[in-house]
Amino acid sequence: MLQLDSIYKNFGQSQIISGLSLNVEAGERVAIIGESGCGKSTILKMISGLIQPDLGKITLENPEMNIGFLFQHAALFDSLTVYENVAFVLLESAVPPPQHLIKRKVEEMLAWVELEGFESKMPHELSGGQRKRVALARALTANPQLMLYDEPTTGLDPILSTNIENLIIKLADHFSITTIVVTHQISTMMRTAKKIYLMSNGRLSQPETPESMRNAKGEIGNFFRGGLSCSSRMWQ
Repeated sequence: MLQLDSIYKNFGQSQIISGLSLNVEAGERVAIIGESGCGKSTILKMISGLIQPDLGKITLENPEMNIGFLFQHAALFDSLTVYENVAFVLLESAVPPPQHLIKRKVEEMLAWVELEGFESKMPHELSGGQRKRVALARALTANPQLMLYDEPTTGLDPILSTNIENLIIKLADHFSITTIVVTHQISTMMRTAKKIYLMSNGRLSQPETPESMRNAKGEIGNFFRGGLSCSSRMWQ
């Protein structure tokens, strides 16, 4: 499905990605974790083509495949309604579908993210969780085979985070979407992924599973247990 081979990326004098390699099979759900600023989001931007690596090769099994991207802050168009945001990809395509098909698709995607009846609302009228669900519906209108999630639960309370995590799992399973989630949230990586990689020093660790994480050694184990410690201190 997707292969990154010896990728390097610099920004100015800073080397962010340093010989990174990753192989993702069709249908897999992968999480990439790590501290803020370590380059996790840069990986997603290179996969999606928003930026190019300085060295190395990114190979997609089907170069024409649709890739969906849920940005960290949703990135909705503030001047457009929910309907117009979700329909945007279809309306801006080289040959837009008929309006009745666009309407049907928008309604279908909003139903999947449990926002039926929100078509006429503006982004400023939505909560943070609702904005992310609208952005997810927009990404789904293009029928992506690969979905990239950049910190999908950051800034959300535990209940909203769980709702978004449930959606990621449900959509991946129902539509057979290969999924890569960038996150530093313990619950998100444990619930949405089957393979978990730690980003450190510009590279990825060997993968762990949710089952093996609790006994993982080295940096990835320290990251996981440190996150649990931080979470537990919040409630003390």
